[in-house]
Order: sequence, then structure tokens, then C-alpha cells
Amino acid sequence: MASHRIYKMSVAGVYLHYLAKAEKKGHTKAEVDEIIRWLTGYSQKELDGLLENKTNFETFFAEAPELNPSRTLIKGVICGVRIEEIEDPLMREIRYLDKLIDELAKGRPMEKILRK
Repeated sequence: MASHRIYKMSVAGVYLHYLAKAEKKGHTKAEVDEIIRWLTGYSQKELDGLLENKTNFETFFAEAPELNPSRTLIKGVICGVRIEEIEDPLMREIRYLDKLIDELAKGRPMEKILRK
């Protein structure tokens, strides 16, 4: 099976788009980072290092300390595809992150974004 191009993309490159999307709607870098830490289990220091080293998505999720078990509660459509129907585990993780950032940009309360 051919690997998707996004798997080899730097998380840092896409992170800039996540920040821009959030900040455009009045949200902060701290909120974006909180979402990523919640999803992956990385500390802020680890996250900063991964972004600085331009770690790709494949490695980013493969080495995540503790993927949040509540992430499976993330439902809905992202990029025209229903998340719960995505079979490729790595693509599903990437789309979970995309969906959480979308929810932040749409003004959803952080407690609901983090499935508390």
C-alpha cells in the first residue's frame, strides 16, 4: 500500500497552519499545544523539540508517549471524510488532530474539545 504524502511531512510545517487557524479566531498557541499534548501525551518540552527537529507525522504518532484513549470519542467529518470510517490508523490519528483544531477554531469550549 502506498504511503500518504502527509506521513512524511513535518508536523512543524502543518503546526504553523494550526496556529494560524486558531489565532485567526482569537485562540492561542497555548490552546493548540494543550490539544496536541492531550492527544499524544507529549510534554511541552518534548513537543517543542519535535517541532524544532521537524519530526514527520509518521514518527510523531509512532513515538507518542500515550495516545489519549478518549480520542476515539472524536467523531464527525474532516476533509469530507467521516473520521470513524478511516481505516488507516495513522491517517485516523492525523484527522483526530485536524478535527480538534477545527473545533477550537469554531469556538467549542476546551472541556468539550478534550472530551471531559
